[in-house]
Amino acid sequence: MKLMLKTLFSFFILGVLCNGCTKQKQQSQGLSLVDGVLSVGIEVGYPPMEYYDADGKTLIGFDIELVKALADKMGLRANFIDTAWEGIMAGLNTDKYDIAMNITILPKRQERYNFTKPYIDSAITIVALQSSSLKIEKPEDIAGFRVAYQSDTTAHYFTQTLRDKGVPFSSFPYDKILNCFDDLKWGRIDLIAVDNIVAYDYTGKENSPFAVIWQGPSDELIGICLKKGNDALTDALNNALDALYENGTLLNISQQIFNRDLVTSIR
Repeated sequence: MKLMLKTLFSFFILGVLCNGCTKQKQQSQGLSLVDGVLSVGIEVGYPPMEYYDADGKTLIGFDIELVKALADKMGLRANFIDTAWEGIMAGLNTDKYDIAMNITILPKRQERYNFTKPYIDSAITIVALQSSSLKIEKPEDIAGFRVAYQSDTTAHYFTQTLRDKGVPFSSFPYDKILNCFDDLKWGRIDLIAVDNIVAYDYTGKENSPFAVIWQGPSDELIGICLKKGNDALTDALNNALDALYENGTLLNISQQIFNRDLVTSIR
């Protein structure tokens, strides 16, 4: 009798587990490149969105926590793939990953890629050293200065627009935003054009040598980027984003990472 009960119990547990596996497979089938896995292109080294913890191994940041929550909601496992920024969207077209994070939604990008609803907004800022006496009251006031930015970002487009208007300044493009702040600290440049999310992360640290001396309007909506035509995954991500907003998860992640609400205003 004991043996029979033990056998029946084993079959019951196996049935529950298999049912769970089937449920996850049904949820992920056809949505992602690898069944059960959400492959994510990120540029590691862009705090506070995606970067390594002090141990140099653990990925942390707003996008990391958001993707984990999205994947869990969709019955998938997140797999992060570190990718150079200049090729992060192109990697979608070669099926290197399913989605790319932290991409500003621009009309010219929407022509070539799918985007989810925005999950956060940002604005362009100009950062200088705390000890600097520089005053920037309008973007054109960067004239004559050495201005750094990360290549192929909205900060790059911001400076290019000023150059097209005839504003004279020295451009210092970098592959990593980390290098911009390093060179500003050492006096190799005068200013950094960067989004406010990164700017306030750097300037908000104790004894930070940096200060935001100008900020533009909050008109940059950031979303999840996908291969053009990948509508099924786009819809699934939008549904998951809605659910995370409604249950307070998005707000909790924002408070945890930024100590402020950067998600409610776009809803």
